[in-house]
Amino acid sequence: MTNSKDTICAIATGNAIGAIAIIRLSGPDSIAILQKSFSKELSNEESHTLHFGLFKNEEGNLVDEVLVSVFHEGKSFTGEESIEISCHSSNFIQQKIIETLLQNGCRMADAGEFTMRAYLNGQMDLSQAEAVADLIASQSQLAHEMALKQLRGGFSNELKELREKLIHFASLVELELDFAEEDVEFADRKELLNLVSEVKAYVRKLSQSFSLGNAIKNGVPVAFVGRPNAGKSTVLNALLNEERAIVSDIPGTTRDTIEENIHHKGINFRLMDTAGIHSSEDIIEKQGIARSMQKIEEATLVVYLFDCGTFTEEKIAEDELNFLKNSNYILVATKGDLATEEIHNSVAKLSEREGLEIPFLSIKEEAHKSQLLDILYDRTIGKEIEQHSVIVSNARHVDKLNKAEESLNKAKDGLETNTSADLVAMDIRQAMYQIGQITGDISTDDLLGNIFAKFCIGK
Repeated sequence: MTNSKDTICAIATGNAIGAIAIIRLSGPDSIAILQKSFSKELSNEESHTLHFGLFKNEEGNLVDEVLVSVFHEGKSFTGEESIEISCHSSNFIQQKIIETLLQNGCRMADAGEFTMRAYLNGQMDLSQAEAVADLIASQSQLAHEMALKQLRGGFSNELKELREKLIHFASLVELELDFAEEDVEFADRKELLNLVSEVKAYVRKLSQSFSLGNAIKNGVPVAFVGRPNAGKSTVLNALLNEERAIVSDIPGTTRDTIEENIHHKGINFRLMDTAGIHSSEDIIEKQGIARSMQKIEEATLVVYLFDCGTFTEEKIAEDELNFLKNSNYILVATKGDLATEEIHNSVAKLSEREGLEIPFLSIKEEAHKSQLLDILYDRTIGKEIEQHSVIVSNARHVDKLNKAEESLNKAKDGLETNTSADLVAMDIRQAMYQIGQITGDISTDDLLGNIFAKFCIGK
C-alpha cells in the first residue's frame, strides 16, 4: 500500500474535451504545495471557499487563470486537507499544472487512491467506496439510483446490523466455553437458531438479487430472433427511430448480429438483431445463424418475432423445440396492421396454448412500440425489482454473501444437532468475517489493492 502521508495529485476530469478541467490535490501539504505557484495566500482561508488567481510554473511564467477550492482536514472527500484547481481544459495547461505540482513536492496519485484515502480515513466503508466507481460508470437511471443508495449506506447499514447480532450471540456462545466446567448456558439455543435462520434467509435474498443488480448495472441483453423476413431488423429500427439495420424483402439480408442500446423506465436494454434462423448451405449465412444461437444463450430475454401473415403453429412449435426451449422468451406477431380476422383467431389459439398474450406489433403505431418496451421491462426487471429493497450489483459482494451463507448453514446444522459450542461459534465467526469483508470492517492490503486498482486515476 502506498504512503498515505504523501500529498498526491491527479487530473480528476479524465480525458474528456470540455471548457473546464479539475486537478485534485490531497494530503497534509496540499495548500503549501499549491501556494508555491498560486498568486493568492490561502493558509488562513476557511474550508469550502473559492479563490480566483494566477497559477505560475517554476520559472514564474503564467500557466493559466484558475479557480481554487479549499477543503480543510476532516471536511473533504478524502478526510484530508485538499485542493481542487479548476483550469481551462487544454491538455497543455493541465500537464503544465501537474508538472509544476510534482516539482513543488506532490506525487501522482495511484488509481483510486483518493477514494482509498476516504475509506482509510473513515469517510466511508468499503462497499460505499466501491459504489463511487459504480456511480461514475452508471449508464441508466436505475443504475445511478442503485449506486447512490449504496453510497449513502443503505446496503452497509443492513449488513452492519446483521453482523452486530451475530457478534452478540457469538460472544455469548464463546463465554459459555470459559465456564464449561460449571455447565452454564448464556445463549438461548432456540433464540440463536431463530437468529441464524433469519440472517441466513436475508443473506440468501441479498445474493439472489445479484442477477437483477447486474442487469441494472450492465444493461439487459435482449435478442430479437425468428425466421428470415420476420421483421426483426424493421422492429429494431423502429424502436431506435433510425435506420440502424439494413431492411429488404430478400430473406437472409441480416447475416450478422447488430447491437444497440435503448433506455426505458430507467433501464438500459441491449437490443440484439440476429440473422434469420433457417436451414442454409451458404457459408456466410451459416456463420450468421451460429452467432444468432450464441446471442440466444447470452440474452436475458429472447423476443421471437413471426410474420402474422405467413406463420403456422407448426413452424413456431418447431423453433420452440429447436432453439427456444432453454430460453426465457416471448412471442410477438409482426406486421399486425395486415392481420385478418382469421389470423387474429389463430394467434389467439396460440396465445392460449402458450399461456401468455401474444401482442400484435405494427411499426406504424407508436403505441405498439411502447407496448413492446413495456413487455421487455415487465419480463426482465419489473416484477423482480418490487421484491428487493436492497440490490447487490457487485460480484465480490455476492461471493462473500455466498460464503457467509455456507457458514450460517453449518452453524444452523450444529445448533439443530447439539454440536459442540466451540464449533458453532467458529461457524458464526466465519460468517461474520465474510460479511465484514464486504463493508471493510475486516480488510487486507491485497484486498484493498485489488479493489482500488480498478478505479480511474483522479478518483
